[in-house]
Amino acid sequence: MSTLSEAIDNLVTANRILAHENVVDAYGHISMRHPDDPGRYFLACSRSPELVEPGDILEFSLDSQCIDDKGMNLYIERPIHGSIYAVRPEIMSVVHNHSYAVIPFSVSKAPLRPIAHVAARIGHSVPVWDIHDNFGDTDLLVSTNEQGGDLARAMGEGRVILMRGHGATVAGLSIEDAVMTSVFLQVNAQLQIDALRLGEVTYLHPGEVDIRLARSQDFVGNSRAWEYMSRRAGC
Repeated sequence: MSTLSEAIDNLVTANRILAHENVVDAYGHISMRHPDDPGRYFLACSRSPELVEPGDILEFSLDSQCIDDKGMNLYIERPIHGSIYAVRPEIMSVVHNHSYAVIPFSVSKAPLRPIAHVAARIGHSVPVWDIHDNFGDTDLLVSTNEQGGDLARAMGEGRVILMRGHGATVAGLSIEDAVMTSVFLQVNAQLQIDALRLGEVTYLHPGEVDIRLARSQDFVGNSRAWEYMSRRAGC
C-alpha cells in the first residue's frame, strides 16, 4: 500500500471512529495534511462522517479551494481546516464537531478544563471563539477564509477551541492525536458537568497537564486507543 493510499484509508477510519464515538453525527468533519505536500490537505466531500469512503476524499489548497471536486458537493466550513494549516505548520489533522456535551461550555461562564488524565491533551484551559465579535450576525458557520483566519488566530498555539453556540475545533499533531483529543474533549466535558453537580472540583494540576502534553505525540497509548476505536467502528 502506498503512503498516500494508506493516509486516505486512515482518514476514512478517523471519520468512522468519530461517528461511532458520537463526537460527530450527520455533521462535522476531519481533515489531514497531505503527507507529501504541506501546502495541501485532504477532506471528504460533503457527506456524513459515518458514510465516508475513500472515493469521497478530495484534495484542497490551504485557501480551501478544491483541486478537483469531481462534481461533488463540498463542506461549507472547509476554511476552518485550511486556515489552521496555513498558520500552524506542525498541525497534521483538524477536526470540527458539534459535540453536545461541549457546547454548554461555549455559552456559559464555566471554563472547560481537564479533569481526567486522559483529557490533559486538551490543554490547561480551552478558549471560546465567538464569531459575532468580529462578524456580527451570521449563521454561525465558518464559511470564509477571513472567518477561518480569525478562528485560527484565536486558537493560537493551543489544541482546542470552542465556538460559541456551535461546537469545537481540534488541531492534532497527527490524525490519531486529533481523533483522540476530540474523543476525550467530549468525555471530559461530560465528566466536568457531572462533577460540578457534586460541588467543588479538583482539576488536573498545571504540571500534570504539561507532562501529559509533552508525551501526547509519541505516547504509546495513542496506537492502542486507535486500534481499539478502529475495531469498535468496524474498520
